[in-house]
Amino acid sequence: MPELPEVETTCRGIAPHVQGQTVERVRVRERRLRWPIPEDLDVRLSGQRIVAVKRRAKYLLIEAESGTLIVHLGMSGSLRLVPAGTAAVKHEHVDIELGSGQVLRYHDPRRFGAMLWSHAPLDHELLRNLGPEPLSDAFDGERLYQCSRGKRIAVKPFIMDNAVVVGVGNIYASEALFAAGIDPRREAGGISRQRYLRLAEAIKEILAYAIERGGTTLRDFVGGDGKPGYFQQELFVYGRGGEFCKHCGSTLREVKLGQRASVYCPKCQR
Repeated sequence: MPELPEVETTCRGIAPHVQGQTVERVRVRERRLRWPIPEDLDVRLSGQRIVAVKRRAKYLLIEAESGTLIVHLGMSGSLRLVPAGTAAVKHEHVDIELGSGQVLRYHDPRRFGAMLWSHAPLDHELLRNLGPEPLSDAFDGERLYQCSRGKRIAVKPFIMDNAVVVGVGNIYASEALFAAGIDPRREAGGISRQRYLRLAEAIKEILAYAIERGGTTLRDFVGGDGKPGYFQQELFVYGRGGEFCKHCGSTLREVKLGQRASVYCPKCQR
């Protein structure tokens, strides 16, 4: 599914074209997403000026004058800009028509995404208990160390817990653990402060670089401009089970952790 860099790429891609624009109309062709799109979304959003486009974790927050549209891309969703009058194709469920003549179009083949309306988005049940942003000063190795004390869970699902830090999904957790030289199967509570300091830095570096590269192209993901991300070409372990390690040449191993496939190097990671 789209992870934090993909969502940030979408946010940055659409923001300059959406902020300051007035919504002329909202067309909903399919309301049945993960949660139904509000019946009155057109009434609430039409005529409103878009004040800002922001991201919190994997949620996009499209802030209007009287409320905020919370958008989650689910497993296969994307938002992109198309010229007004562009015919919709299959799985293009929502159009937000802007005064500029462009349309912000939501595409989601699997319909696991969401579009919800809120007057206080950060207090919404989906967002209120989220941990800090990984690229903020609120997140560091000391937080990982303190949160991990007494935890017997493996370190990979631990850093994927949104209450610990948001947005470190399967791809980037795998890559960060490789960069930090930590075996993803290691018990979270048994890892030292020093190693968590390195892991936090690896998370920050890899997420920042992935954003710079436009995210990771996996199945359906494209950015807000319709172009794919390029970080996939530089993955060291994710999705490469049975292949050779780019650092040492050892065969990468694949295991299941928290119902997720996890690939690691038995020589580089301990």
